[in-house]
Amino acid sequence: MIPERRPKPVTRRRRKGRPPFFDEALYKRRNVVERLVGWLKEHRRIATRFEKHAENFLAMVKLAFLRRYLRVLFSDRT
Repeated sequence: MIPERRPKPVTRRRRKGRPPFFDEALYKRRNVVERLVGWLKEHRRIATRFEKHAENFLAMVKLAFLRRYLRVLFSDRT
C-alpha cells in the first residue's frame, strides 16, 4: 500500500508491476497496526517468544496490552 513515486518526465516508460493505486484510509489503518506491532516488540518476552505454548504467549500479549492500557488510563489523571 505504499504509493508509487511519480514518474519523471514523459521520456520514461511505464513500468510493469503494481498500478499507482493508493488508498489513504487503508494506509492509515496499516500505520496503526505497524505501530502496535512495534510497541509489542519493545517487550522482550513477546519479541523473542519465550513462551512455548500458544496459550501462554497469548496471555503475555494480553498482559502487555493491559499494562499499556493501565499506564495510559492513569497517566491522564495527573
